[in-house]
Amino acid sequence: MADVAAAAGVSGQTVSRVVNESPRVDPATRAKVESAMKRLGYRPHRAARALRTGRTQTVGLVASTLATVGNSRMLQAVADAASARGYSLVVVTLGGADSDIQGAFVRLRDQGVDGAIVLNEATDLVRDASPPADIALVVVDSAADDRFGVVVTDHAGGARAATEHLLGLGHATVHHIAGPAGSFAAAERERGWREALAAAGAEASVPSRGDWSAASGYEAGLALSDDVTAVFVANDQMSLGVLRALADGGRPAPAVSVVGFDDVADAADYRPPLTTVRQDFDRLGERAIALLVARIEEGAAASAYEAIDAQLVIRASTATPQS
Repeated sequence: MADVAAAAGVSGQTVSRVVNESPRVDPATRAKVESAMKRLGYRPHRAARALRTGRTQTVGLVASTLATVGNSRMLQAVADAASARGYSLVVVTLGGADSDIQGAFVRLRDQGVDGAIVLNEATDLVRDASPPADIALVVVDSAADDRFGVVVTDHAGGARAATEHLLGLGHATVHHIAGPAGSFAAAERERGWREALAAAGAEASVPSRGDWSAASGYEAGLALSDDVTAVFVANDQMSLGVLRALADGGRPAPAVSVVGFDDVADAADYRPPLTTVRQDFDRLGERAIALLVARIEEGAAASAYEAIDAQLVIRASTATPQS
């Protein structure tokens, strides 16, 4: 570091600030230091930095499973955002003997993480637990809670837009195939669906419920009655199963209109291309990491909360009711 300081014509403290990404360095000076670092082949030593700062530049991610599309997309987004900020990532999944959220926190603490992000279904466990005081924590998809930071998709707003789209096409009402009980996202999407129907004076039927998988969507799709003309499905994977069930039953979409949620990479290639609500997974991951790093490095307020808009994407799976 002293060699870098001499080559750049700055103090050792300035080099330290650049290495630690402090905002207290003007751009021109930062560029000089980074140029000297590159020229001399200087790389910060992570273990030495941890001894000096008490931080390991490592964050954890806790998920109930990585088998769902949403969780795998969030893992990629969080990993990319963490890497961009110079942080490594440790992943813990819950299941079987590892279903205890407190045990997950213990394992992360043993690996020296500075903070952790908890995803989706696992957030239900966090709300009923005692988050560790010595690990900065951000939860993706939860109600506001002053014990940790929260980043959410506006699930209810996206569901309202989906339902209003179907009602605007002339459908008398919209059936719903919901996600699993206990899921914050599923509950919020159901809430948005109910609010849109209530505002339009339309009747809400008892929703079916799946487990996010295409197979559960297929089973729910087979059970749809003949008078159903429009369905809002809580995610795209279940929508895929619904589309197949409708086709098998002789009423392929858009004879029955179908809207999903997430806008997975393949949604535009479903048959027909799926109208859906887009979650911005990349932004969710970036904002979750940004909030976590702020809490680690700056002691940001525990009550921080941020909602990310969801966008309706209209494709060929929805149409006016057939006479």
